[in-house]
Amino acid sequence: MSKHNCSPTCNAEPATRNAELSRRDLLRYCSSGFGMLAFSALASFASQAEAGEVAAKSVASPLATKAPHFLPRAKRVIYLCMDGAPSHVDTFDYKPKLKELDGQSVSNRLRGGAATILASPWEFKQYGKSGLWISDLFPEVGRHADSLCLVRSMHTDLPAHPQAFLQMHTGSFQFARPSLGAWTLYGLGTENANLPGFITLNPTSNNGGAQNYGSSFLPAVYQGTRIGTQLPPAAARVRLPVEARLPNIANSRLSGAGQRAQLDFIQALNQERLVRDPVNPQVEGVIESYELAFRMQSAVPDVMDLSEESDETRELYGIGTDSTEQAGRQCLLARRFAEAGVRFVEISAGGWDQHRNLRADHERNARGVDKPIAGLLTDLKRRGMLDDTLVIWGGEFGRTPYAQNTDGRDHNNKGFTLWMAGGGIKGGHSYGQTDELGAEAVENPVHIHDLHATILHLLGLDHERLTYRYAGRDFRLTDVSGEIVKGIFA
Repeated sequence: MSKHNCSPTCNAEPATRNAELSRRDLLRYCSSGFGMLAFSALASFASQAEAGEVAAKSVASPLATKAPHFLPRAKRVIYLCMDGAPSHVDTFDYKPKLKELDGQSVSNRLRGGAATILASPWEFKQYGKSGLWISDLFPEVGRHADSLCLVRSMHTDLPAHPQAFLQMHTGSFQFARPSLGAWTLYGLGTENANLPGFITLNPTSNNGGAQNYGSSFLPAVYQGTRIGTQLPPAAARVRLPVEARLPNIANSRLSGAGQRAQLDFIQALNQERLVRDPVNPQVEGVIESYELAFRMQSAVPDVMDLSEESDETRELYGIGTDSTEQAGRQCLLARRFAEAGVRFVEISAGGWDQHRNLRADHERNARGVDKPIAGLLTDLKRRGMLDDTLVIWGGEFGRTPYAQNTDGRDHNNKGFTLWMAGGGIKGGHSYGQTDELGAEAVENPVHIHDLHATILHLLGLDHERLTYRYAGRDFRLTDVSGEIVKGIFA
């Protein structure tokens, strides 16, 4: 009996029908060679995976460190974002005229009609050798007065949270645009290939949400990596916001080798797409994002592990005290990420929108961040990092000098304060000012585009040269505006 039992469709030659068949012959001759067809496809995928891995290693990563346009003053940014708009006239913009006119009805310069002046419930005093006026809300930060530059003449286009928040982060309140962090990463790359170059800790899900740390038309690899989520103010009053964590960083169902094999297959498909479509920044970004995610599995947990920090360092940041626990952990994580080579770190602290309950809520909010922020500045100084780390503090706009609901203040986009420290900034300095009531910027006004141009300049980037071609146009963070504020440079 013949040992050859192929189907009636077998294409084997007559001379070979009684011969032993190898597995390869069986795939080739049986069922019209359908098995060999499948085998060829699998072999092709395997070779593509190998070629794709080689190509991925040979092509420069879009996150690779890039040379700045000129010598930078800062290498990295830590942005302390106070979501909800703190009142500048109660924190860093001293206006003694408000106490003199407290309770009086005056003309409302911002809305028209009449308004009642509300003096700050907190006292201001001078700190440091520079004598900067800072309120009792921030006594710990006040001790770093000689390192701070108070920009007291900020202004933005609209007094609405979503639009102002987006403009502060992306330069635009109308269109989806890349964020400041994404532009920074695009321009400079990262210093650590195993960590994201742009991290946002506990960002708000409101006021633009992911657009505030997104990459828009820039390749996806430049968007911020979100760690944790900010709780709404009502929930935050009852319990601490969730601890910053990075979910889904590992696959519990696959070993490292299994994940690598799976990733190689996916990357082979992506590389094949690039062969057919060589200019595709989105696919290039996805390739690097997948590779980064794989590398992050071992790097991120180590950086986020605070267990080896000394008791003295934990106390410095206020970790262990309920009121400062959340912000303390965020600030310490920011220092650890910056130290590990992350280019841009944003920390969010919400709940500053006090249309009422100004005294109680501003007091609580400031108490929660004052010591952690001061601890961050102290820690950066003692590690020799503040000189090349630009620290920025501020909200999306300020508050009115007029009372709202007897114990609150309305939005004010015409004049407010933010401060910067380190990274080439002139410490112990106040730049610009608002009028005697704090209603509008009247001296050296600084628009958001000016702020962004200045931040990029400190990082060694020319805001007019840092462009990306999209939809037939060269876009930039500052659109067609922006003047560098050189008066704040050391």
